[in-house]
Amino acid sequence: MDRRTFLTSTALTSTALGIGLATSTPGLAGASPGRAPALTRARAVRATSLDQLRQAIAAARPGGTVVLANGTYAVPAGRPIAIQGKNGSSGASIVVQAESVGGVTLTGTQGFTFADSSWVTVSGFRFRQSSMIDLATSCHHLRLSRNDFQLADVSGVNWLMVRAEYSKVDRNHFHGKSTLGVFLCVEGPGTSGMSRGVHILRNHFSDHSFTGSNGGEPIRLGLSGRSLSEAGAIVEQNLFERANGDPEAISVKSSGNTIRDNTVRDSLGGIVLRHGSRSRVEGNFVLSGSNGIRIYGNDHLVVNNYVEKVSGAGIVLGSGSVRDDKPGDSPESRRGNDAPDRVTIALNTVLSCGTAIAGETMRTLPPLGCTIADNLLVGDSGRQLVEMPYQQGISWSGNLLWGAAGNGNLPASGFSRKDPLLAAGADGVRRLTAGSPAINAASRTYPTVARDVDGHPRSGKADVGADEYSTATPANRPLTSAEVGPKAP
Repeated sequence: MDRRTFLTSTALTSTALGIGLATSTPGLAGASPGRAPALTRARAVRATSLDQLRQAIAAARPGGTVVLANGTYAVPAGRPIAIQGKNGSSGASIVVQAESVGGVTLTGTQGFTFADSSWVTVSGFRFRQSSMIDLATSCHHLRLSRNDFQLADVSGVNWLMVRAEYSKVDRNHFHGKSTLGVFLCVEGPGTSGMSRGVHILRNHFSDHSFTGSNGGEPIRLGLSGRSLSEAGAIVEQNLFERANGDPEAISVKSSGNTIRDNTVRDSLGGIVLRHGSRSRVEGNFVLSGSNGIRIYGNDHLVVNNYVEKVSGAGIVLGSGSVRDDKPGDSPESRRGNDAPDRVTIALNTVLSCGTAIAGETMRTLPPLGCTIADNLLVGDSGRQLVEMPYQQGISWSGNLLWGAAGNGNLPASGFSRKDPLLAAGADGVRRLTAGSPAINAASRTYPTVARDVDGHPRSGKADVGADEYSTATPANRPLTSAEVGPKAP
């Protein structure tokens, strides 16, 4: 084991892990996206063995920090590192951390286990165990931050299960799985509940290479039987690269979630509202992959997304095998596809994809009461920009089309064809330039859409597409690996 000299200052140890020393703390789930919450810290208790670590955790009080010396530790079978009955507070979490970010590796069957605990942070570890980490329903306000997840590549093992309400998973790296199993699941109590208020922020999900047709998602929010439960999860500013284990990189199977400002790059997986209602998909970049954004269920808003060079459809408005999922439906029915009702797809930019916006013909129930408006669709090849088999349930307006691809089968009243005058920025994103016909051209008003894909305010009459013309530097851009994961800001 590496017996490095411990840090003599708690401030130095905490700062290295992005945990501040301020005297007040915002709630974990509501923390500022760009920084870790500030925590009141007592002097650290230092451990040089697993037994010392267990003893220090058992004795920890609100505001306390337990630091484990850098090194590799084999956790014995049947003796996990138990965090049980440990309760900090919103202003004084209990922190269990590695001496430095990535400096402690945990091997064995299990690492940490959690029960009857709240306001506890675990930070800076490299998890190399062979069984799932479970944030249990008896807990709340747990936080896993700046850890590296590469569990044993065992088929059927999901790596992290979040069932503790108002928990936060931020600045971790999940990577290197080739078998069946999900990197990060969010579920809840019983067979139909969802944990509420989970915040998933600035994580890096990479290199899931499972070759099966289903079951290798980086993130799965719920299950078909939990789809009617309100989760209220926020999934934001995460990076997905080479997420090839499933066609769904973010699989939403619950209700009331927000998926915003994420980047999906070079991946089979896309963003899929598979089950549930009332979710918002906003400000995401889906780049150079196979699948874009796919939608089932009711009352979703899909706005301000930028999809480019996806080999399939940029946006799919699905069809249904059932009209609406209801409590008491059979398990077989709940696994089907809920036809989209009252979905709004607006102010998105879709460029150089196989098809810009498409529907489905494999199921019989069409979308109803849906709106597709003010999107910017550009196709470089001879394929159609729009391929929508069911038209009766869709209202079209204000879409701007351009390029060598044909218009497709949207009604003539629903679009115009003009050169949008795009130019690529240093980040590769193609944005509007001065004089673009997209500027101030939206056909509708969007009172709940305050900003564009770049994070710039939407002012006055909106511009068509994801970009509101501006000469200001974008605040939201495609993420890089340096901006997510354990070493992220």
